[in-house]
Parts: sequence; structure tokens; C-alpha cells
Amino acid sequence: MASAAGHYIGVWEEIADARAPAFKISGKCAIISRDLIPEIETSPLFALPAITAYLCATLCFTLRLFRGDQFRIPLRPVGLLLGFVGILLHGLLIYRNIVTHSGINLGVFNAFSLIAWTILLLLLTSSLRKPVENLGIVLMPMAALAIFLESRYVSVHLILTESTPVGLTIHIIVSILAYSLFTLASVQAVLLAIQDHYLRKRHPGGFIRALPPLQTMESLLFEMIAAGFVLLTLALVSGFTFLEDMFAQHLVHKTVLSIASWIVFGTLLWGRYRFGWRGQKALIWTLSGFVVLMLAYFGSKVVIELILK
Repeated sequence: MASAAGHYIGVWEEIADARAPAFKISGKCAIISRDLIPEIETSPLFALPAITAYLCATLCFTLRLFRGDQFRIPLRPVGLLLGFVGILLHGLLIYRNIVTHSGINLGVFNAFSLIAWTILLLLLTSSLRKPVENLGIVLMPMAALAIFLESRYVSVHLILTESTPVGLTIHIIVSILAYSLFTLASVQAVLLAIQDHYLRKRHPGGFIRALPPLQTMESLLFEMIAAGFVLLTLALVSGFTFLEDMFAQHLVHKTVLSIASWIVFGTLLWGRYRFGWRGQKALIWTLSGFVVLMLAYFGSKVVIELILK
């Protein structure tokens, strides 16, 4: 892995000699503006249409939620179709930017884009069976932002080379799936809290009427949390199994924060089962666990790849 990363950094250092002030290179990571590297393809063929599809799908879901009774167009099917088109184009863009001859490039912006893609893939697939498409109103613009950043900047952090053990590959995939599910759960928790607030105030007007019943929304939330908790458990077990030292200096913060997040979500599920936790309490525990998990991954990547360099 070190030799692969060294190859990438070495090549870009040669380019940097001619365009000196724009480059920040440190160790195995680099953040480089694509405008200054015409040698690196930006794939606008996929990026711009994917962003457009996501934003148009967001518009469809928003109009359906707030003004659905004023349109004859079936906004939900159109929104889902546009969402899946965006997923396809986004996936092609991710493949071109992440899969390299030297390994998988999971720099901070590529990782953000990959997780956003995974989140929307899970969301839209679930929307075929369950009424969760309204979460796309928040998540699709985030995915569009991820595509913009991925297309605007080159971020380098090579992992999963040919010599990477299969177990480590499984650990990374399961971790991404767990994070994606907890992201969905967090947005669902916020939407559920808003719905609960309006119902308690006896003002169920506006978009609240377009949402599924409160009990359905709550069941969906805890289904997401339970599935995410299982995946996070598998991610931790696979990490301790296949990594030499989960408490090594470069991993200890991720390990400790991931375990803390696991405890938070485990406590929430236990409280739901034992005491019937719901509403504001469920929201606080869900968002707390998500923030800790987000810091475990993106917090460290942002500090290492953007701030310290």
C-alpha cells in the first residue's frame, strides 16, 4: 500500500512542480484542485446529469409533500425514476474516480460521495416497498454536493490494493453500509420528531398530512437503527478479527468512537424494548449516536487530509 500511495504522490509531485502553489501533499493523502490538473479527467458527462437528476427528484418529492394535491403528474414515480437515473450516473462517476490501477482511492471527497451514493441506493430501493422517499428531500441535495466536491477536487487516500486481505475488504464494505443506514435513521428521526410535534400541538396540517402514520414512521426508524446496529457490530467484529491492532495510533480514535456509537445505539434499542422509548428521547439518542459515528470516520479524515496538511 505504501508503494502504491508513493507512486500516486510521486506522479502528482511532478505535476506540482509546474503548478506549485496549488498543491498540498502529505504522506499518503493529497487534495488537489482539478482545474489545475487537466491531465485528470473530471467526467462532466456523468457529474452534471447526476446532479441535475438528484435536484429534479428532490423537487418532485418536495412538491408532492407540500403541494401534492395540486398536481396531476404522478410526482412519486417521476421522483423515484429521476432518483434511480441519478444513482446510475453517480455510480459510474464513483467508479471512474475511485477504482484505480493502484488500489481504491477513498480520499475524503471520494468517501463522502461513495457514502452518499450508498445512502441513496438504500433509500430508493426501500422506497419501492416502504414510504421513505421523503428522506430524499434532505439526502439528495447532499449527494449533489458530494458529486460537486468529488468533481472539483482530487482527494487521494489509497486502500484495498491487490494485496489487501478479503477480510479487510469486507470490514470496509460493512462499515460503509452501517454508516449509511444510520444516516437514513438520523434523517428519519428528525422527520419523525417534527411530525410528533405538530400532532401533539393538534396542527397536523400542511406536509404532515402527506406523511405516513406516526406509528409507521416510528417502526421504520427502529428498523433502520436495528439493521444499522447489526452491521456496526459486524464491522467492529471484522475489524478486531482482520486488523492487526484496532488500537494502533492511527486507528484508536476511530475504534473508540465507533465503540461509543455502538453503545449509544445499543442502549437506544434496549430502551425501546424495555421502556418503550420514543419521540424526543429516541431523537436525542439517535442523533447522538450518529454524530459520534460521523466523527469516527469523517472527523478523522477531515483533520488528517484537509486540516493537518
